[in-house]
Amino acid sequence: MKLRVLFLCNRNCLRSPTAERIFSEDSRLEVRSAGVDSDATVQVTRELLEWADVIFVMERRQRNLVHQRFADLYRAKPIICLYIPDEYALMDPALIELLRTRVAPHLAPLLSAPPS
Repeated sequence: MKLRVLFLCNRNCLRSPTAERIFSEDSRLEVRSAGVDSDATVQVTRELLEWADVIFVMERRQRNLVHQRFADLYRAKPIICLYIPDEYALMDPALIELLRTRVAPHLAPLLSAPPS
């Protein structure tokens, strides 16, 4: 069974789509992305949050909005803040390197854990 990973940013235009693209290359993962703002390309929903095994947010703001809107899921799901500011272009090599460096340590234990 694949680990379901959700990446969230503000508008789902730059950071989270980049993360979705690069981590979708890993056959052990099923990856989606969304944004927390009302004008997001794909807006985060309860269904997306329920689908995810682990949620990565780029900034505390996104984590706080998930907490405000979906308090029950916030407590039930691991939500990891990557602390990546909104200053990168889509598929920016520096963003890709940051994502790989900051996400990998969190995925490794989840991918090696026995299925529940």
